[in-house]
Amino acid sequence: MSFSHSYESGSDTDFEDEAGVGLIYLGKIQPHRRSMFTFRFQSRARRCLQAIKRNPKVVKRIFISFWVLVAIITTAVGIWYSLVFALTRRLSPPAQSQNGVGEVIYQWAEPGSASTASTSPAWLPDFTKDITPIPCHSHNDYWRTTPLYDALLAGCTSVEADVWLEDNELYVGHSHRSLRKSRTFKSLYVDPILSILENQNLKPEITTADERIQGVFDTSPNTTLILLVDFKTDGHDLFPVVEAQLETLRQRGYLTRFNGTHLIPSAITVVGTGNTQFTDITSSTNRTIFFDAPLEKLSVSPEYTPENSYYASVSMTKAVGHLWFNKFSAEQKEMIKAQIDEATKRGLVSRYWSAPAWPVGWKIRVWEFLTENGVGMLNVDELQEASRWSWRGCVVMGIGLC
Repeated sequence: MSFSHSYESGSDTDFEDEAGVGLIYLGKIQPHRRSMFTFRFQSRARRCLQAIKRNPKVVKRIFISFWVLVAIITTAVGIWYSLVFALTRRLSPPAQSQNGVGEVIYQWAEPGSASTASTSPAWLPDFTKDITPIPCHSHNDYWRTTPLYDALLAGCTSVEADVWLEDNELYVGHSHRSLRKSRTFKSLYVDPILSILENQNLKPEITTADERIQGVFDTSPNTTLILLVDFKTDGHDLFPVVEAQLETLRQRGYLTRFNGTHLIPSAITVVGTGNTQFTDITSSTNRTIFFDAPLEKLSVSPEYTPENSYYASVSMTKAVGHLWFNKFSAEQKEMIKAQIDEATKRGLVSRYWSAPAWPVGWKIRVWEFLTENGVGMLNVDELQEASRWSWRGCVVMGIGLC
């Protein structure tokens, strides 16, 4: 292909093809262009300086306004951080005083580990001093740093253990792969609960007329602690083994029971869920394990009563469907209210699991809606957050404070 070109001294060098299509630029920015740019900048700078000399008052006002704006922004930021700090302190639970639960948590070691003490920690008489029991359920409690005790320190009145039957032993874990020989139903729950209640019910030096069994909470000794046992393997196989491991607690009178005619409350109420079979529970003549009834089916299931069931539970999604745009529809609100009312009318404790956990603000609104409408037990993963005296203000300008 032939090219025609034009060249002018002091100009950029350009080439154009025969068709006149496209311009190929081969030159560099010439000195006179740089000079023009510098000239324009200097010219504008001179005009600005001249304007400043002609109107010094205007410049002074701009200068003062700038620093006033800086001061206002600095003050606003300082106030915002002070508010965040104050709210965080305000919403925090009161500092726990020295008590037995805190001492156990301090000394606790994983069962079977080399650091496990040969004897239990020194017992303090006021085991749960200054702890107010609240209706919260420690979901997947065995995942916590100190299973059982972390929930008690927060005041939760319900804990959960997922149990698997392997070689006639009950292991605790969320999945089969997570099971460890040292983490058994007895080591994490049965034995610690027995130890707590044995110490809580030592014969007092000064006898009183009230010799009822004392529960785990000193501030409310008649409050029962719910042990929710999630059967992960075959329910029929698991049931007799769970009963056998609870036998010592039953013999001591620590378990809530139904004797065939009367429901007798006690310090611990055991509830079976997951693969627990309702027929195994109803066939027991001296019942110490109760059923977790399906909350969404209560209105058409008259067989679930306080004599055979304690909880009435359902996942939030199964109960009302998907929550669009992080809010309940009017229909969903009415469904939840009706389910809670039905459980209350039956004498059962309503509980929703798999409620939204994020965003934090939405989770708090769900908690508030459930508690305002009388839910029996709040299913929680964040113990300290749930135990705060107030959830309002937990989110400020999109930042979670709780």
